Amino acid sequence: MSKITFKTCESVCEGHPDKICDQISDAILDVCLQEDSEARVAIECLIKDNNLVIAGEITTAANPDYCVIAKETLKQIGYTEEQLADFQIQVLVGKQSPSIAIGVDTGGAGDQGMMYGYATNETKEMIPLPLLLAHQLCWKLAELRKADSASILLPDGKAQVTIRYEDNRPIAIEAVVVSAQHRFEVTPKEVEDYVFNEVIKPVCGQWLKFGPSINPHFGNDNSVTSKIYINPTGRFEIGGSYGDCGVTGRKIAVDTYGGIGRIGGGAFSGKDPSKVDRSAAYMARLLAKKLVTLGYGEEIEVRLAYVIGVAGPVDVSVNIISGGQTREVEAVSYLLNNFDLTPHGIIKLLNLKLPIFRATASYGHFGRPEFSWEKV
Repeated sequence: MSKITFKTCESVCEGHPDKICDQISDAILDVCLQEDSEARVAIECLIKDNNLVIAGEITTAANPDYCVIAKETLKQIGYTEEQLADFQIQVLVGKQSPSIAIGVDTGGAGDQGMMYGYATNETKEMIPLPLLLAHQLCWKLAELRKADSASILLPDGKAQVTIRYEDNRPIAIEAVVVSAQHRFEVTPKEVEDYVFNEVIKPVCGQWLKFGPSINPHFGNDNSVTSKIYINPTGRFEIGGSYGDCGVTGRKIAVDTYGGIGRIGGGAFSGKDPSKVDRSAAYMARLLAKKLVTLGYGEEIEVRLAYVIGVAGPVDVSVNIISGGQTREVEAVSYLLNNFDLTPHGIIKLLNLKLPIFRATASYGHFGRPEFSWEKV
């Protein structure tokens, strides 16, 4: 008898308030790195309505204009000039603690902590299928909105996908949820039809289940039996910072593996690569992908752990979740013998002193071929 299991993952659009804060934080980081590749940055944001707080520690020869960077990022996300004119921005930025700098200056890690990397062969992107589809749904919402100035869509939104597995192999979508912010003048039915036909079907079509209909009102398609939920409360007119409070680093499951792979002790956005919260998590992802590619297993998790001020990791562990559990000791030996896992070695291998981080701040840090830690 087949073993039936389910996996669920979500993603959020770039107009989600938490993602707004991630993007502003990483936009500030990129400006600092563009002017000063040795910049030390740990910057976070909080946003609510038309109020933005930028806080953290930055030590750099660069001279970033935090308010200009923030407003430009908000404009790119979809905030109007009228909204931006009314924004109140408070900046609370100091310099990195000398106690931390001592350890980092000598090549040590910028903090203690454990970081996890994960890879699975169930998709070519080596991330879980429900997470991949959730990211693609949110990306499609943004693509359609940006392509049409008269679009019914607005920047905020979320997607969630549940996949049915048989014997650990993905079979079909059990449920898909899309919550899409929209203009006030459109009806719920218009939003449902548009999102189903222009977003869900193009992205998820091959994974939808078909049979006697339980969703007859979606796009006049009477054959989809996967559960479809579009704006389940009926309307989604108020979004972004006016609909909810946002904070940097609060969407760490969305940023990583959708809650399927374990999550380390720290978030990513707003941190320069001397912070192993970020750089070692990227390295662990590369190592997990490498092990799967080499056939050590079908689903693998790698853990790296560091001590502040110490260069080498205190823990390098491999968990082969499926497809070759007896090779874990061999896998650890391979990693230790072939990769420099010091912060300096990671930064050099992955070329992390470039201003590349704003692009990571929405639609996931993993499974995207443009990033160096995805290039096995």
